[in-house]
Amino acid sequence: MSVSERTKRALKDFGLTEYEVKVYVALVESGPIAASEVSKVASVPYSKIYEIIGNLERKGWVESEQGRPIKYYPKAPSVALDASRARVENTLRMSEAEALSELQPLYEKKGVQERPDIWIVRGQNNILDKIRETLDRTRRELLVAMPVVPEAILSAASPLLAMIRDRGVKVSMMVPASTSGATLRKLSGFADVRVREQLFGGGIISDSSQIILLLGEEPEKGLTLAISSDHSGLVKFGKAYFEYLWENSNPT
Repeated sequence: MSVSERTKRALKDFGLTEYEVKVYVALVESGPIAASEVSKVASVPYSKIYEIIGNLERKGWVESEQGRPIKYYPKAPSVALDASRARVENTLRMSEAEALSELQPLYEKKGVQERPDIWIVRGQNNILDKIRETLDRTRRELLVAMPVVPEAILSAASPLLAMIRDRGVKVSMMVPASTSGATLRKLSGFADVRVREQLFGGGIISDSSQIILLLGEEPEKGLTLAISSDHSGLVKFGKAYFEYLWENSNPT
């Protein structure tokens, strides 16, 4: 059984070079062998083999067995990976402390704005990603108004709606009266659904703290533009407007 390319790429995430991955994998597959054999099995130039093995020894992936010739064998993957992860985490902690010691005081001194209150999201895939992200974070209440119910949104949102229903989130959803019976039945499995003759805009409000306004002149052709915001005033206004429409909508 040969080692997959996915596993080889994973080893590179732990700081191994292409040649180092080849050598370590060759040793795992072959067991203790001499450097000349490692070169052949791993398809690594012999002129580089001792340098590569030495690097792997320093990184804690390979050990040697004295003899004539000297043989090399791999450390257990669980041991090597754990040691490498610990080294990476230690390096990141030191780098974080170094960066913060200089950058944070400068950031605070200049009064840099941490982030905007409003984001423009363009393109259906990006909008769907933002909806998924918002649904995944919702913990108490979700308000949804959809002037149309595109199949792409229904398919993408259904698993997440089921998940938030199962964790006890209250979901209220308004859709047009023209929505098909099959779609209404499906939505009713996730939410308290009401219908209106017309909805002039769509959006999502999560936990009274995040709003996504769905824009576009022809939403039935796909979402093209959305506004996402955690501005408290905008969220409060959006929720009040939703509740006004909700009171004047018809239960399914």
